[in-house]
Amino acid sequence: MIYITGDCHRNYTRFNTYNFPEQKDMTKDDVVIICGDFGGVWDTDAESEEENWMMDWLEEKPFTTLFVDGNHENFDRLYALPVEEWNGGKVHKIRPTVLHLMRGQVFLIDGKKIFTFGGASSHDISGGILDRDDPEYRRKKKVLDAGDKPYRINHVSWWKQELPTAEEMEEGRQNLMAHGNKVDFIVTHCCAASTQVFIGGSMFQTDDLNTYLEEIHQEVQYTKWFFGHYHDNQNVNAQEILLYEQVIRIA
Repeated sequence: MIYITGDCHRNYTRFNTYNFPEQKDMTKDDVVIICGDFGGVWDTDAESEEENWMMDWLEEKPFTTLFVDGNHENFDRLYALPVEEWNGGKVHKIRPTVLHLMRGQVFLIDGKKIFTFGGASSHDISGGILDRDDPEYRRKKKVLDAGDKPYRINHVSWWKQELPTAEEMEEGRQNLMAHGNKVDFIVTHCCAASTQVFIGGSMFQTDDLNTYLEEIHQEVQYTKWFFGHYHDNQNVNAQEILLYEQVIRIA
């Protein structure tokens, strides 16, 4: 079985047995996929007691937890983990059955080919990105704290790796070509440029990742595309589904 859901932001109550009773019939061969902003690897330097408890709690679940990265992940820690192979693609292993599905991979899960590509531009940074090494850091932070514009701090609450490298995008192209540009499902955090315009109009700026995903949207055959990031539950069209709190079964 494959279930999928949207952003968690470190709140995993949707996976308790009350909210997700379906897990009573699941095993570690079954998976739940999170469409980014997993939040499980977030603490600045190392696992805190709270983080350790949450990851152990997920590990003890009867299913396997999978996630693509969003824009709210600690990429310094996530990308420092060793890269391993799992079901045909590359992963970072948080726990034996809590896995980060890396960008540009094609996984074979429960007989389904799934292309994964995390990342997105942060929308909550109208106040800018602060750097703790900036001599003006304290003054700038004080001004922003007194205002109403959200901001982020480099390597504390924001990482440039929220957007992909050219190498990650090319790896995705090559892996898709190896599968004849045909998969069953696509799982991302943000979405193709045209889809973003459809759901948000001019609210969101198009970036290199949206443009890349538009290329995928035009050239790859797929049955369903699932994404998060925009904090809504919506059937955009017959193929594209925006998820937030909902947990749905797809296979």
